[in-house]
This record gives sequence, C-alpha cells and structure tokens, in this order.
Amino acid sequence: MKRQLKRKIDSYLMEWKNNPDRKPLIVKGARQVGKTHSVEWFAKHNYSSVIEINFVEQKKYRDIFNDGFEVDTILKNVSLLNPDFMFIPGETIFFFDELQACPNCATSLKFFKLDGRFDVICSGSLMGINYKEIEANSVGYKDDYEMYSMDFEEFLWANGYPSGFVEELYSHMHGLEPFSDLQMNVLLDLFRDYVIIGGMPEVVDTYIKNKNFSGTLAIQKQLLKDYEEDITKYVDGLDKAKVKAVYNHISTFLAKENKRFQITKIAKNARNRDYIGCVEWLADAGIINICYCMNQPELPLTGNYDPKLYKVYFKDTGLLIASLDEEAQEDLRANKNLGTYKGAIYENIVGDMLVKQGYRLFYYSSDKPSVEMDFFVRDADSLVPVEVKAKDGSTASLDRLIEDGKYQDVKYGIKLGYKNIGFNGRFYTFPYFLTFLLKRFLADHHKCDKSL
Repeated sequence: MKRQLKRKIDSYLMEWKNNPDRKPLIVKGARQVGKTHSVEWFAKHNYSSVIEINFVEQKKYRDIFNDGFEVDTILKNVSLLNPDFMFIPGETIFFFDELQACPNCATSLKFFKLDGRFDVICSGSLMGINYKEIEANSVGYKDDYEMYSMDFEEFLWANGYPSGFVEELYSHMHGLEPFSDLQMNVLLDLFRDYVIIGGMPEVVDTYIKNKNFSGTLAIQKQLLKDYEEDITKYVDGLDKAKVKAVYNHISTFLAKENKRFQITKIAKNARNRDYIGCVEWLADAGIINICYCMNQPELPLTGNYDPKLYKVYFKDTGLLIASLDEEAQEDLRANKNLGTYKGAIYENIVGDMLVKQGYRLFYYSSDKPSVEMDFFVRDADSLVPVEVKAKDGSTASLDRLIEDGKYQDVKYGIKLGYKNIGFNGRFYTFPYFLTFLLKRFLADHHKCDKSL
C-alpha cells in the first residue's frame, strides 16, 4: 500500500496502540476525509493479522452479530464467511469500516474490550448513523476520534515541509518576531493555495502531484454532488428537499453583508418552523460549521448565545470555493482573485481552522453600541475577540471591545489578515497562515501572564 499523505491521526493511532488499557476506537468524520486510508495504513504496519470488513461493500458480514456478541461467537461467524482470516491474540486488529451500515457492530465493542485479545477500530461516515445510539450501546467501552479534512499543518507536510518547520513558525508567533518578506510571500502564497483547494485528501494529493490546480475543481464538484446524493440517501425524519435547499444556499448566505442564515434567502415566504432540524442535520453530518451569535461578549461562551441567530460555513473551504459560480472559478485559480466573496471565504477558512483546534464558533453583532466581531475564543480566564480582515481596514469594534470598561472579560484581542506579526498593546496581529497555531499560542500566553 502506497502512503499518500501524512496525517495527524497517525501519531494518535500509535499513542492509542501503546496504551496498555486501550479501548476499541471509533474514527468518525465526513465522507472522503481520509479515515479508511489512515486506518488501513496503520493496521498494515503494526499488526501481523488485519481483519478488515467493510459493511457497505461486504453486506454479508452484517449478520456476524446475529448469534450474540460474545467474541468467540463473532470469530466463528467471521471464519465461516472467510476461513483465511487468522485470529492471533495480541497481533490481530479488527477494522470494521462503514460502521453506519451496521450499527449492531457498536454493541460488540464492550465484549471485545472485556475479552481483551484483539484490538478493534471502527470507521464510519457521520452521515446516516445515530452516534447517540452508539454511545448508549457502548458507553465506557470505546474511545472516539473525529477526523477532519487536512488542516494547514498537514498541508505544509504534503508540500514537503517537516515538523520542525512548524516549530519555527510557532517560535516567530510566540516570540512576536516578524517574518522576513521572503517568508511572508512564500507562506501567504501557500495559504492562498490552501484556501482554494481546501483539505480534502484527494484534492490535495492531485494538487501536489500536478504542482498546480489542474483537476482539483472536478474532484471538488464531484464531492459536492456526492454530499447531495448522501442527503437523499440518509436524511430520515426531515424533508430531504428542504435539507438540500439549505445545503445549496450556503454560499448565498455568505455572500450577504451580515452573512447570517436567513430562511427567506432560500424561498419566498419560507418559515423557520418548516426548516427545523435541517441545519442541525448538515452539521451532524460533518458538512457545515455553525457559528452562533452571542447574547453578550462575556464568559461563559456555552449557553451565552441565541440558538436562532447563526451563520453557516462549509466545513471545508475548498468545497465553498467549488460551489461558487463558474465565472469566478477561472479567475480564482488563475489569478487567486477571490472577488466579492473574499470576506466570506476568509471567515470560512478561519472558522474551519478554529474548529479543527477544538473550538466552537461564536460571533457578536450589536447596533447600540455598534460592535461587529467575527469570532470569539477564550484562554483560561478571558474572552478573546478574533477579527478577520480581508482588507487592511479599521478595527473600531476590536478597539471598543478591549477599551470599553463594560466588556470586563475582554483583555486583549486577535487580528488576522495579510499582515506580519505585531502587538500594539491591545491586540495581536497575525498573518492568516498562523491561525492553526492560535490555541497553542493562547495557552502559552496565559502561562506567561501567570508567571509575571
């Protein structure tokens, strides 16, 4: 098996294997983010016997749990279907792929854990599977890992940059040391490419092999169609046409000045109550990120937002780009001109990079006083506004949040844009490409403050 792209899950899987008390593992994520390939690579290189079963392609294996969940009973049924499989205690891993096609498999995880002879990894699409039900079936006897499309660090690896290069980037960020003009130009060019193609592994691999954008748009367009087909296949209990309508209007919402989700942009006289659950389904399926409007810019973040006011972003910015009109595509790929969608695209990519660090997304909008802030994150004891600037403009809202005494949880802010590293006493300025290191920076920033 040829390894295509290094992924962060690689080190996670090794840590999992080295844990003597490891539990069966469920790797979940949206379709085509690289789950199956990563697990196959890990299994092949760390076990003498790999029992790989795909419940979509090999439907007959869905019945191996019909006689009960004791491990020896499962082994007997598996060997009846394929006598060539070898079950070597301590050297065998079961890889159950496409878990969503056989939810009963989740119940067996408790018994594999108690038996202890074999390692188990399951993988499944977030579409078409009730993970709440699986959680109930195997609580306490499994671990979960959610996999995303490639982040910017993985994209740098794909372009040949070693892990030490990322540490060099962070040393600049942590030490507030500006980059040279050459460094800025090279890294910003790489980041623009990442914005355009996103992080879906097949798209990135095509870009790396061809050394240009050739072929990438066709793959992205097909992925968009595949997602739409999956909506038809897996949506249950909701109006499929309405879920599709929301999915097909994401770029429409983001093109508006406030970028907020509005039912009336989908259909004339459309009512919110008719679309209840549609946005949530797309989020649960791993297609979109939801960014909620905060009631007030104060801690805590959880519970301090209006569930009826939100923005919707694509999980993968490359798919947002591919969803734009045909006229925009040639100019975008030839000249990297993001046009009228520039603000939405940079909000989308920053939101995606924050989610991949474990953040939930929140924004704030108020008329009195006039305050607009793209995102909020936090360190251990303060709220941190994050402003995304497609152009180098004023930062009135950021200044107001920091300097106005009424926002006591806000002590400093972050401004992201096409600017070098800087700090003016109120907020830190970072180039976009450092966003993937923001959580690490905030944790170290808090430690430094406490040590003073």
